[in-house]
Amino acid sequence: MTVPVLVVLGAGPGIGLSVARLFARDGFATVLVCRLAAEAEPLAEQLRGEGFDAEGVGVDLADPADVGRVVAGVGERRGRIDVLHFNPSVFRQADPLQLSVPELIEDFTVGAAALLPAVQSARPFLAEGARVLVTGSAAADKPWNQAASLGVQKAAVRNLVTSLDTTLSPVGIRAVAVQINGVLGEGAFTRDRVAEALYAAATRPAAAWTPHVSYDG
Repeated sequence: MTVPVLVVLGAGPGIGLSVARLFARDGFATVLVCRLAAEAEPLAEQLRGEGFDAEGVGVDLADPADVGRVVAGVGERRGRIDVLHFNPSVFRQADPLQLSVPELIEDFTVGAAALLPAVQSARPFLAEGARVLVTGSAAADKPWNQAASLGVQKAAVRNLVTSLDTTLSPVGIRAVAVQINGVLGEGAFTRDRVAEALYAAATRPAAAWTPHVSYDG
């Protein structure tokens, strides 16, 4: 249980896997958490094929109890959690005149509110120096009206990060949201470049810490 552990919630073959690979190269065991274990396991298998310690786990991010169960289970199996990466978001093409309240709440629950049970369940396994890392988006400030719920998710999760960092910093645990100010997959915003920005934000010295970092390419 001396090996540091990264947990990626909302993992996928893009940013989530690329972030996991960077931490794996740094000596971390990685836990990739997707909607279904059948989706997560092939990602973990890729990392294991490269010689890294990785496992894939399924979770229902819309269910706070399941989020708590999964994150606590990782902590119990691994004995620690050193970096908790919150990566999910829900893209629903619906403008504010089309978006229903139940749809907004459903998207918000997955893309923002699930961070709360994740961190609360991870807390017993987070020691001094642990980090909470969140994938942010320019949609927090400049939402596209045709996907109105996404901007709400990203603005809310950024706000939560501020509160989390203030709450956890007295015990040496820090939180950061990295705002990605570009279109994923284009130019300087490839999954690997974005992953490098996330990794760099999470591994900064504590003396240089801020709860928000912008990646502009």
